[in-house]
Amino acid sequence: MKNKKIDYVDLIYNEKDRPLTSYPAHLTAYLVKKFKIKPKSKLLDIGCGRGEFLKGFIDSGLKGYGVDRSQSAKKYCPEAELFIADLEKEKLPFTDNYFDVVYSKSVIEHFYYPEKLVEEIYRVLKPGGMVITMCPAWEFNYRIYFEDFTHRTPFMKTSLYDIHLLQGFKNAQISYFKQLPILWGFCGYGLNFFSEITRICVPNQLKKYSKWIRFSKEIMLLATALKPLSENEKISND
Repeated sequence: MKNKKIDYVDLIYNEKDRPLTSYPAHLTAYLVKKFKIKPKSKLLDIGCGRGEFLKGFIDSGLKGYGVDRSQSAKKYCPEAELFIADLEKEKLPFTDNYFDVVYSKSVIEHFYYPEKLVEEIYRVLKPGGMVITMCPAWEFNYRIYFEDFTHRTPFMKTSLYDIHLLQGFKNAQISYFKQLPILWGFCGYGLNFFSEITRICVPNQLKKYSKWIRFSKEIMLLATALKPLSENEKISND
């Protein structure tokens, strides 16, 4: 008799080992403001997991949809429209040109063929819609990257830019991103200097004792790109 398949999110992201925090609400509010996402925009969170980020977007005034292999988000974000799918094998369960924004955080690096995921994102976005992709920056995480055995494809700035460009997106912008909300505001310009000193000088062994140390070192990539309004615009962008 086969063992019942274990839910990855329920097991790895259980509340005891990884308790819920206020970070998802801070991040989603920041992204909505930074990218001027309009209220009531349809947003899809790919690999929504427990749904904390999806809930943050909904609380910021967006209409939230989530898709994941796990059903965990039904518990944490029941107000969202949730869909179950294995995106390694299945297409996104939505019609073409449906969403204003497609967001994913720490998802694209889990795919053997991430270009297929980006192709699907392009398909379900409306013309003029925005993709927001976040993932670990390989050069700052290579020592720990495969501590998560489900990581498949590491990304750097150039590769994350190219994968969006090759699937037809325009105006791709890729930047490094530190998961420290204190750095995102006006005061962050000065504090980022101390964060860089921390990244360079403080031993990695101390990361477990301080979020400041950990997230000064484990830098993310933040990518945005737009789906062209027309085929002519796409051609002119090539």
